[in-house]
Amino acid sequence: MKILRGTILGGIAYFLLGWLVYGILLMDIFSANMNLCANKPDGEMIWWAMIVSNLAASLLLTLMLNWSRAKGIVDGMKTGAIFGFLFTVIVDFSFWSMTTMYHNMAIILLEILAGTIVFALTGMVIVLTWGKVRESEK
Repeated sequence: MKILRGTILGGIAYFLLGWLVYGILLMDIFSANMNLCANKPDGEMIWWAMIVSNLAASLLLTLMLNWSRAKGIVDGMKTGAIFGFLFTVIVDFSFWSMTTMYHNMAIILLEILAGTIVFALTGMVIVLTWGKVRESEK
């Protein structure tokens, strides 16, 4: 039950944090420093695919938190930050190597920082959804 709860609530948190960080706070910076020609026009996003993506990322992070026996906010943030850093490095440098998506290295570094923060906060939310650890869950 804890994995399901962490995945669903973590997926919601991941979506909302991504919307805040990428869709509001950093939107102008990313728009000016990235090749957006492959992006879908506003209003044409495929929502089911976004939901699957967010839930899959949240499930992976939830499993990592569970396997590492994360118990508190610091554990969630630390594991989330490590996961987010590595995940974003993998994706961004893969795109840098094979696409014209990024205009410069500075935007990649900003994206890695943003991804690290978003996943750290998502990890915190996931651990908080677990509540107090019961004897049966140890």
